[in-house]
Amino acid sequence: MRKKEGNKETAIIEAAVRVFAENGYHQSKISKIAEVAGVATGSVYLYYKSKEDIVLKIFDLVWMKLSKELQQVVQRTDMDPGTKLDSIIDILFDSFTVNPALAIVFVNEQNQLLQQEKGNVVKFYKGFLDLAEEILREGVEKGIFNTNIDIRLFRDFVTGGLRALLHEWARRPEEYPLNRIRQNIKYIAKNGILIHHT
Repeated sequence: MRKKEGNKETAIIEAAVRVFAENGYHQSKISKIAEVAGVATGSVYLYYKSKEDIVLKIFDLVWMKLSKELQQVVQRTDMDPGTKLDSIIDILFDSFTVNPALAIVFVNEQNQLLQQEKGNVVKFYKGFLDLAEEILREGVEKGIFNTNIDIRLFRDFVTGGLRALLHEWARRPEEYPLNRIRQNIKYIAKNGILIHHT
C-alpha cells in the first residue's frame, strides 16, 4: 500500500525503526525500509541520502522530543526535585514502553553514534543531560539531595545503568520487564542521593 505524499517521511522513519530493530542497522537495507514503509525505494532517497542519514534523523527526533519534555519538567515550580528526578526516568521509559523497537535501536546504536560524533546526536544528548543536571543541582541547593554527590558522576552512573538495563530488556524482555526496571532505577537513584534525616 502506497503512502500519501505528506505521510511518506514519517512512514520511512517508523519503518526504519522497525527494520533496524529486527535486523540491526548494519544488516538493514534501504529497499527493506521502503517496502515496510509502503513507498518506492527512490522515495526514500528523496528524503535521505543514506541509511546513516536515517538513523541520525531517528536519534535527532528522539533526543529533541525527550529534551523538550524534560525542559517542561525543569521549569515547573509545583514539583520538588525528587519528583522531577522521577519525571526524568518516566520520560525515558515512556518513550521506550510505547515503542519497544525504538528501545532496541537506541540500545544497539546510541553508543556507536556518540563515539562517531556524527550529526547532532552528541549535542542533543548532552543537552538532555545538562537539563537533568539542573534538577540535581536544584535538589542539592534546596537541601533535598546530598551535597557530597558529584552530580556529573551520578548522572553518568544512572544513564549508563539505564542503558545497560535497557540492553538486557531488549535481549530478555520476560526477565527484565520495563516497569520493574523503571521502579528500581527510581528507587536506587533517589535513595542514593536523598539526605536521610534521623
